[in-house]
Amino acid sequence: MQIMWENENLICCKEGNLQYLQFKRLLQYPEITHCYTLRSNNELNFPPIYKDEEKYKQSCNKICDCLNQNNIETKSNIPKNNQLKAENIIKPHQTHTNHVQIVNQVENLQEVDGILTNKPNLILLTTSADCISLLLFDPAKKVVGSIHSGWRGTLQKISQNAVNQMVQNYKSNPKDIICCICPSIRECCFEVEEDVKELFYNEYKNLQEIEQIIQKMQIKQGKQKYVIDTVEINKILLRQMGLKEENIIDSNLCTVCHSDKFHSYRKDKELSGRNAAIICKI
Repeated sequence: MQIMWENENLICCKEGNLQYLQFKRLLQYPEITHCYTLRSNNELNFPPIYKDEEKYKQSCNKICDCLNQNNIETKSNIPKNNQLKAENIIKPHQTHTNHVQIVNQVENLQEVDGILTNKPNLILLTTSADCISLLLFDPAKKVVGSIHSGWRGTLQKISQNAVNQMVQNYKSNPKDIICCICPSIRECCFEVEEDVKELFYNEYKNLQEIEQIIQKMQIKQGKQKYVIDTVEINKILLRQMGLKEENIIDSNLCTVCHSDKFHSYRKDKELSGRNAAIICKI
């Protein structure tokens, strides 16, 4: 494994031609492994299976190989026969809901955008191309989660639903839960019109930060534009649930601004690939 670059919260790892990000905070826990994938010259792409099943399977195998090699080099406590296997990946069919599912085995999940487990060797994988991906870990109860929170999921407060599920099903204390916010579209690039702006304003108008979260921009082609900080909304929602400020770790990377590194729907439209947010208890 080669470290390409790092900042306060992240390291960028390289195995062969493939690159992925890891959060320094989660690396403190040898009982889990995780990553957020880069496009790596389009070698890593996790499209919906119905669009390109072969590419999806190839990428799953490649990232498992990368993480296994990383674990061998960095986690001396892991038996060689306890490696990540692509057949243990759980990838829900995401439809921008706020549905969060507890999983205890590999299964086919429909209309689910978040998955949680306390079972070892189940690889939780959600995908995005500008949407927010959240990686959750409770080190006290040994629970992991991968959550897809697009703007519709953020409106429906899927992050709060995920924390609720951890509390109800695993007796998690929100003060113990760590949430890592992966690269996503940021306020600088999430430009919307009146219809989407009204949805967010009506849902979050009581937040004292609302004037900073929704900002009025220029009129373009006769239409008033706004930018919305959906990352900040998720941070507020998590704090409301009881997560500590120091346990909410942000990548601070915009997938649109860095579309050379990440798949971005805003940049590539229908041709866009998908990034993967992966976490596994080992």
